[in-house]
Amino acid sequence: MDYFQGTGRRKESVARVYMKKGSGSITVNGKDYKEYFTALHMQRNLELPAKVLEYTDQFDVKVNVDGGGKKGQAEAIRLGISRAFAQMDPELKPKLKEHQLVTRDPRVVERKKYGKQKARKSDQFSKR
Repeated sequence: MDYFQGTGRRKESVARVYMKKGSGSITVNGKDYKEYFTALHMQRNLELPAKVLEYTDQFDVKVNVDGGGKKGQAEAIRLGISRAFAQMDPELKPKLKEHQLVTRDPRVVERKKYGKQKARKSDQFSKR
């Protein structure tokens, strides 16, 4: 197989990850990941699966990500990279699982209810 593929989701973000042997570059929507994610903690988030498996600078990663905010996108990409590694070698999955990198975070925004200002926020209660 030429490349390995993984899909990651988080909140409203969807990341399609394509990984192949290379020099270790990560491209997100046509830009370098350090240019796309300026916050250092988000950059570290993307590097985490490769660091855990000790595969830094061995794979080129190309990502198309859409929807949500930057943090959700970063976490979706992390999941996509982890799934691509698991597709490449199923024996790597337990090590990724140990660091909770293959579990999809199911938390999403709660819907707004009628009669409320937000999902749970109400007007102040008055007894009289």
